Amino acid sequence: MPVENVPIIDLAPRCAKLLRTMRFVKFIAISTLVLAAALAWGQKKITLGKLGQAIEPSSIHASPSKSARVYYKVRAYEYLIIQSAKQEAWLRVLLENGRFGYIPADKVARLPYDVTQDQARKPSQPTSRSRGGSGSRESIAGYSLNFVGTPYVWGGNDIQNGVDCSGFVKALYGKIGINLPRTAAEQALVGQPIYRLEDLRPGDRLYFWSSKRNKIGHTGIYLGGGYFCHSSTSRGSVGTDSLVSGYYRNNLVAARR
Repeated sequence: MPVENVPIIDLAPRCAKLLRTMRFVKFIAISTLVLAAALAWGQKKITLGKLGQAIEPSSIHASPSKSARVYYKVRAYEYLIIQSAKQEAWLRVLLENGRFGYIPADKVARLPYDVTQDQARKPSQPTSRSRGGSGSRESIAGYSLNFVGTPYVWGGNDIQNGVDCSGFVKALYGKIGINLPRTAAEQALVGQPIYRLEDLRPGDRLYFWSSKRNKIGHTGIYLGGGYFCHSSTSRGSVGTDSLVSGYYRNNLVAARR
C-alpha cells in the first residue's frame, strides 16, 4: 500500500512480530560518524552515494553476478553506501577499502538521504533560531541519524550512551527549544496533529500503540520517504525502520508537528 491515501486514524493497533535486531556491517564504510555526515546540512561535501539498508540477508559480490566471489554476507537492517550500477538488477556498494561490491537491488531499501564526506567540519546541530519552525524540525530528522547505534535503555535520557524512545524524541526536540513531556503517551497530546501519512514532513513525531500496555507506548522521528528514526527495544538501539511496513503502519495512531 502506498504512503499516500492512508489515513493515520484508520491504522488500528494489532499484534505483530518484533523486527530483527539490527547489526552494523563492520566491513562496510558505515558508522555513526558517516551517518552524521550524511545529514550534516550546510557544508561543502563529496557525495559518496545513497544511504541503503538491507531488507533481508544477502551477499555482496565482487561483480554483478550471483556466481561471483562473495565479499561479505549482509544481515537484515545493516546499513550500506549504495550507487546505481549499469545492470538495473544490481547496486554498487562502497566498501571500507574504497573498492566496490555488488548486491541485488531488490535486497536493499533506498533511504532518502545522500551519504557525504566532509573532513573539514563536524556535523552541524539543529538550529533553534526559528524555535520550532519548519526548518528547525527538518534539521532534527538529519540530526537524529547521528545517534544510530546508541543503546536502548529503559528510562534513559542520554542520546549518546543510552536512551529510550520518548527520551530520544524529547532530547532531539530540546535541541530546537521545544520542551516535550517525558512519556510517549504525554507527548502525543502536544503539538499540531497530522491526520494523513501524505502530510508528514521530516522531523514530525510519530506515535505507536502498544496493545500490551493498552496505550501509546512508542515514538520516533519521521525522516521522509516512508522512514523514521527511533530508539527501538526490538533491536536494542537507535536505528531506522520503514513506516510502510506492516507492524509500524498498523500500530501508528498519531503524529504531531
